[in-house]
Amino acid sequence: MSKFLIVGLGNPGNEYANTRHNIGFDVVHAFAVKHGGIFKDSRLAYTAEVKWKGKIFVCICPTTFMNLSGRAFKYWMEKEKVLLENTLTVVDDLALPIEKLRLRAAGTHAGHNGLKDIQAILGTDAYPKLRFGIGNIFPKGMQADFVLSKWNKEEIETVKRKITASVEIIENFASIGSERTMNTCNTMMF
Repeated sequence: MSKFLIVGLGNPGNEYANTRHNIGFDVVHAFAVKHGGIFKDSRLAYTAEVKWKGKIFVCICPTTFMNLSGRAFKYWMEKEKVLLENTLTVVDDLALPIEKLRLRAAGTHAGHNGLKDIQAILGTDAYPKLRFGIGNIFPKGMQADFVLSKWNKEEIETVKRKITASVEIIENFASIGSERTMNTCNTMMF
C-alpha cells in the first residue's frame, strides 16, 4: 500500500485561523475531512490518517509555527517511512495571483520562511509543493500584515473553489502522479 505525507503549512492558534498564511492548514483539513480523517494532537503536529483507493495519507499541520515547519516535516516523513517524492507540501504563495495554483515536483523556497526551514532541514528543495496563490495587493512594507490577514469578502468564493480543486489535486498527485497532475493544475484559473 503506497503511503503519502501531506503537509499543510500554517501557524497554530485561533488568531491565525482562516488567514492567507494558513491556507495550507485549510486545504489539508478539507482533504482529511472529505476522506473521514480526524485530526489529533501529536508530536510536532496535528495529524490525521486517511485511506483512499488503496493508499494511506498521513496528513499533518505542524504545531511548530510556520518558520520552523522543517522539524515536523522530517519527523513525520521518517516516522511513517514516506519517500520524499511521496510528500506534498501545501503552502501560500504571494508571487501567485489569487486565481492560480501551481504544483511543482521541486523548486526553491522563493523567500517563504516555512519552505526555507524545510529546505534547510532536508538539505534539498527537491520535494513536491502545491502553491496556493494569495495575491500581493498590499502597501510596501506591509507583507507580514497581509499574509496574516483574513480573506476579503470578494475572495471567499474563489478561495473555496481553490480549496476544493486542491483536494482533487492531492488525490490526483497520489493516483496519476505529479507530472500528469501538474499538466492540469498549472493551467487552471479560478
